[in-house]
This record gives sequence, structure tokens and C-alpha cells, in this order.
Amino acid sequence: MITSKQRAYLRGLANKMEPIFQIGKGGINENLIKQLDDALEARELIKLHILETAFMDSRETLSELAEVLGAEPVQAIGSKIVLYRASENKKKIEL
Repeated sequence: MITSKQRAYLRGLANKMEPIFQIGKGGINENLIKQLDDALEARELIKLHILETAFMDSRETLSELAEVLGAEPVQAIGSKIVLYRASENKKKIEL
């Protein structure tokens, strides 16, 4: 569990980032989860875009992905969500 100050710091870092994944009408599947898992290990902080065709709520999607991936939900604004998980091998972000 991260503190509110740590979450604010991560939101600041994510503000400058572009989304690296899009969730469309296919929704959340095993392939997407594997790719997100690899991206979290490499980057620690990722931003995703939920397309209108997905018909998914961003907050629900954020909590579901955080639970499945063992990550911390950082932010859900509009159709953008941000996830954080500390890397086991390539620690880049110091909280």
C-alpha cells in the first residue's frame, strides 16, 4: 500500500507520460494481462487509455487490473488510468 504523498508523486510522473496501451471492445484478456505484467516489470509506472468502444468504467477497470496484476492503482481520470508496481529487477522509481 502506498501513501497519499507517494501516490501524488506517481501522478506527477504519469502526467508527462503517454498511454502505452489501449483497452478496446475486446476488454481485459489474458494476452493484455501478460503484456501489462511485462510493461510493469520494465517501467514500473504505466498509463492506459480506455476506448469508448470498451464500454468499461475506468475506476472499475483500474481496480480489476490492479488486483489481477498485484499493482497499486494510482489514478483514474476520464478514460485514462495509471498503474504502479515496483520492479523486482529494474528498480527505477524511488518512493
